[in-house]
Amino acid sequence: MGTKNPLHTPICDLLHCDYPILQAGMGGVARAELVAAVVQAGGYGFLGMVRETPELIAGEIKAVRARTNGMFGVNLIPSATDPALFEAELAVCLEHHVHSLCFFWDVVPDAIARAKAADCLVVYQVGSVRDAIAAEEAGADIIIAQGVEAGGHVRGTVSSLVLLPQIVDAVSVPVVASGGFASGESLVAALALGAQGIHCGTAFLATEESFAHSYHKRQIVCAESKDTVYTDAFSINWPPNSPVRVLRNCITEDLGFHLTGHNPDDIRRVEIAREGDRPIYRYSTDSPLKNMTGNIEELALFAGQVAGSIGNITTAKDRIDTIMQSAHRTMKRMGLSAAPRFTWQWA
Repeated sequence: MGTKNPLHTPICDLLHCDYPILQAGMGGVARAELVAAVVQAGGYGFLGMVRETPELIAGEIKAVRARTNGMFGVNLIPSATDPALFEAELAVCLEHHVHSLCFFWDVVPDAIARAKAADCLVVYQVGSVRDAIAAEEAGADIIIAQGVEAGGHVRGTVSSLVLLPQIVDAVSVPVVASGGFASGESLVAALALGAQGIHCGTAFLATEESFAHSYHKRQIVCAESKDTVYTDAFSINWPPNSPVRVLRNCITEDLGFHLTGHNPDDIRRVEIAREGDRPIYRYSTDSPLKNMTGNIEELALFAGQVAGSIGNITTAKDRIDTIMQSAHRTMKRMGLSAAPRFTWQWA
């Protein structure tokens, strides 16, 4: 659609996509089928490859490219991955010349530098102004500002509508809004606050192409926004003090008011599910995937507060089309003919 799209922002040119909608690189969930579908529909997708083998990453990159000629990225998390494995993950991404790498959690300047040296675009998801500034200083090209409403691992403690304009004011690179964005109205709101697009996880988890278990998808559709909780109980596989937002289940109900203060090193490993030959433990950060068997209900059902706005399981294309259509209606209702003009230019 290019510049004829009234919601076209500079980040669309930077990412080579039609619409300013980024699909989150959800670990396990965001695989080739979902990423390719998002790209084909005009958005920008990230493979969620945290703690995956180099062989799987290479296979998923090839699988996306077999489905589309569009650009996409890979999401890795340096601080939650064994250093040797992260080195192998990064190497295979650079070897296959991925368009971008999205990093999350602690800002790791060396990871940014190595990606930039290989002419790879760097996107960094942060939860605070301090980390946004650190990521930009280390060379990140795009900052994703994640509010506490977001699903999955949550870095910060401030709501999106408060955090987003603060980060926009603090950095000179493009900023994308994350946490609570899954509609056209929220896209327009994000643009009004200075973002150049939105970053969606929950909305794309509940799609036909995502690799999430059908139980997880159905629970999101049935959920209200009040049905999510912020907890660090699901902590096996991640460093201490790594909170997540999940749907309530029997595990969180048993915890009562003791939702935080859990150390993964103190948790006894009890197998409750399997992914092939790999055991999945109660209180791990593994969310239920379509190839898992066992006690799925007790796993981490990652979801943001925006789950209350997700009313169906549909295709990624339909999800994007719905967002864009409602965004255009919202702009028309407000008497707007185009997205805000941005002074930022990519050097």
